[in-house]
Amino acid sequence: MTNIFPDLLRAIVTDVMLILLLCTMATPKYKSKWVYVLVTVVLLIINIGANYYFYLAQNYTAVFYIDLMMLLVIGIVLKPLFKDKMMQWCFSYLTMLNIYAAVVFLSYILCDFFPNPYYAITFLRFIFFSVIAFVFHKWVSKLYRKVLDYWHIYFLPVVSLLLCFLGYFFGGDIEERLYDNFLPLILLVLLGLSIYIGIIHSLKTLTREYATREENQRMQNSHQLLRQAAHSMEQRIALMAESQQKMSILNHDRRHFNNTLLELLSKGDVEEIGILLRRQQNLSAVSPQKMYCENPATNAAISHYVVLAESKGISCNIHTQIPKEPFVDSLELSMVLSNLMENAINACTMLPQGEKRYLNLTVICEKQLIIEIENPYQGEILLEENSIPTSTKTGHGIGTKAIRIFAEHYCGDVIYQTNNGVFNVRIFC
Repeated sequence: MTNIFPDLLRAIVTDVMLILLLCTMATPKYKSKWVYVLVTVVLLIINIGANYYFYLAQNYTAVFYIDLMMLLVIGIVLKPLFKDKMMQWCFSYLTMLNIYAAVVFLSYILCDFFPNPYYAITFLRFIFFSVIAFVFHKWVSKLYRKVLDYWHIYFLPVVSLLLCFLGYFFGGDIEERLYDNFLPLILLVLLGLSIYIGIIHSLKTLTREYATREENQRMQNSHQLLRQAAHSMEQRIALMAESQQKMSILNHDRRHFNNTLLELLSKGDVEEIGILLRRQQNLSAVSPQKMYCENPATNAAISHYVVLAESKGISCNIHTQIPKEPFVDSLELSMVLSNLMENAINACTMLPQGEKRYLNLTVICEKQLIIEIENPYQGEILLEENSIPTSTKTGHGIGTKAIRIFAEHYCGDVIYQTNNGVFNVRIFC
């Protein structure tokens, strides 16, 4: 037993490191590590049991052939334990075989530089596999797992490399083949290294292209969202403008009515005065629109939501400094203020009866845009990792996204804060 202990140790280290390397390259399906430990133990027992006789006979050529068959079994058995698509899994499997062939060759060649070559082979394999697994995990793993397609284009170089390795390993005693073909195998290892460096560089290029496409798609979605919100805001402003026009007409008619009333009073025509007053009583009264700022679109938006808030018993404290032509798009600004005020009104309406309902809005738009709004709220506000409030209701949260897109468009920032039941939003652009 002691005579084959170095061989058994080498087999255990090699098999464990190969499975560890494969787990580093591929994406595990199960969180529990015990699944993979159990599979590794089973494969180790099968491999050692199959090679035990050849270890006793020191027939390492047969051991190598059985190891290749075991690696084929590993490729089939372990596939259901990983999430990778078939093409990506096949590439990982072929890469593992190439690494195995290179490490077997290098460990046999370099072991002669150590006092005890038998244990040196095991030590060298452990070092080589550990370094490769560490490098892959540290610098390649994230990049490797992001690429889901195009793996077929890398098959030709990796399959060709594997066939070249096997061509030198087959055809006689494996130890003699390794020593006799020392120089070609060294060159083949260097060639394989350059091939995989080129593949990694190609993966980086593909990843950048993916990131660019995703960013373009995100920008298109953001622009689409802004267009939808802007269209909705245009409709609101149109309704507000129509209401303001009607109010202007009524004010004009009211002046004529007052003049007519004065004329009838001067004549003492009480009956006609009564008819006019009853007719006026039946008309809907329209309150004049308050001017909050010089910009018509923004003023219309603020006025609309102030009226809406006051109709729900919410007191509004509005302070604005917005010129007639602000440096930001007035329609986008109106949209942002509408979303902020609408969210604040909705939060206030959820408060229990008797609690103070208020909305404080400050907008300063000069060389810099500063928007601050605060309102009381009840319950819990969920914040994402980037401190952006999220909605659990389908169809909600679009306004928050539109606000974020507006701030990003003008290189600004949005800050959400909660303190003692008060929700505060600040925008700086």
